[in-house]
Amino acid sequence: MTAHGKTILLLSVPAGAGHTRVAEAIRAQAGGTADVIHLDAMAFATRRLRKVYTDLYLLLVRRAPSLWHAVYRLTNDAAPEGWPNRLRRRIERRDTAPLLRRIETLKPDAIVCTHFLPAEILSHAIGDGALGCPLWVQVTDFDLHRMWVHPHVTGYFAANEEVAFRMRACGIPASRIHVAGIPIMPAFGGRPDRATCARALGLDPVVTTFLLMGGGAGLGALTSVARRLLAIPGDFQLIVLAGRNAQELAALQQLAAAHPGRLAALGYTQDVDRVMACAHLAITKPGGSTTAECLAMGLPMIVNAAIPGQEEHNANYLLEHGAALKAFDLDTLEYRLRDLMAHPDKLAAMRARARALGRPHAAMQVVETVLAQLHQCDQSERTASLCMN
Repeated sequence: MTAHGKTILLLSVPAGAGHTRVAEAIRAQAGGTADVIHLDAMAFATRRLRKVYTDLYLLLVRRAPSLWHAVYRLTNDAAPEGWPNRLRRRIERRDTAPLLRRIETLKPDAIVCTHFLPAEILSHAIGDGALGCPLWVQVTDFDLHRMWVHPHVTGYFAANEEVAFRMRACGIPASRIHVAGIPIMPAFGGRPDRATCARALGLDPVVTTFLLMGGGAGLGALTSVARRLLAIPGDFQLIVLAGRNAQELAALQQLAAAHPGRLAALGYTQDVDRVMACAHLAITKPGGSTTAECLAMGLPMIVNAAIPGQEEHNANYLLEHGAALKAFDLDTLEYRLRDLMAHPDKLAAMRARARALGRPHAAMQVVETVLAQLHQCDQSERTASLCMN
């Protein structure tokens, strides 16, 4: 038991890596300030529901992105109390009954959801009187989809002021909205030494280095992109993170063997901060947690292969603030890199803008806000008890 004697339950869903990474960042930042438990909500769901929210999601964004875009817009525009949403919620509550039973055994003092599904389920549990602890929601993109907004939520953590504005437009009281950013691991606030990190990867610390990322799932045709980039003339190095995509990693390692000293091919790693510290620019899908990590490191981006919907909104946010450029295809990507290498002042300006947008302490703000609300409730209960006596 911690000094505060409080237990915070974090609930995520493995639909991509971002929701899980955000929850783990909050847990890591909490340190000894609270007893923090992180659960995958889908581990307490039926196999059918898990397939819809994890396997089907990844299948759509990989094979049918236009269809996913239609689903994203349709679910955002649907009336919250329309019959499709009522039917969906009924199925979800039935298929996640073990989750509520697990929460009953844990008896957390507060719950923070980093995915809309457990937030929606628990919101209705509070409305039905089946759950009594404070419920918080951490939005994990620079965007707000309507399925994140629910009644009976104690507070919301927004990625930026625009998301907070949209929350207020949805009817959420301003007092319940906290602009914290997107939580990232503590290591991203430290900015490790570039030369040390580069040498650890077998790279020259002096040479300009580009980092190509495909998210936790390794999306974005990484090998094809890397092959095209290595054909560009100029003195630069390339790091490619393939995430958990073993097939892509194997192809990249073959490519690295053909380009000794120019390409470092890596799979999933817990040391992304040290990899980012080596780079002058990241070429990445604009996932919420990935972009938040880049911004905290002052790492500008060229965004590509954006998932329609939330990642497109993330990309727009970065472009509007001058922290990123966008590559529509390989020709555009090559042009962007050639132009930045020819005009290093442009890259320096992007780096400054990225650093200005970074919120490396977002996770700590989340923990402090949740604990402050619990402390306030404890004080109110003590005051009420004294008044009754």
